[in-house]
Amino acid sequence: MAVKTANVMARVAPEVKSQAEAIMEQLGIPASVVINSLYKQIIMTKSIPFVFSIPQQSFMLDDMDEQAFDDMMEIGYQQAVSGKVKPVKEAFSKIRKNL
Repeated sequence: MAVKTANVMARVAPEVKSQAEAIMEQLGIPASVVINSLYKQIIMTKSIPFVFSIPQQSFMLDDMDEQAFDDMMEIGYQQAVSGKVKPVKEAFSKIRKNL
C-alpha cells in the first residue's frame, strides 16, 4: 500500500461540509477515503466522474406558482387555437424519450 503523505486543502461552505460529513459518518467512511476515491476515479477515467450541467427547468405543478402555471396554460391554449399542435402519439413518444 502506498504511503499517504500528500495533503489536499479546499475551502467549502460550512453547511456543505457538515452535511457531507454527517452522511459519510452514517456510511462509516472518512473524508480522506472519499477524496482518495474521487482522485482515483479521475485518474482511471481521465475525467471528472460526474456531470456538471444546469438542470432543465422543471414544469411540474408543485414547482410552479399560480402565475407561472397560468402563463404556461395560456401558451398551450394559444398554440391549440392557432393549430400549432402535434399528434398524440408523437407527443407521448417525445415525452417517453425525455424520461
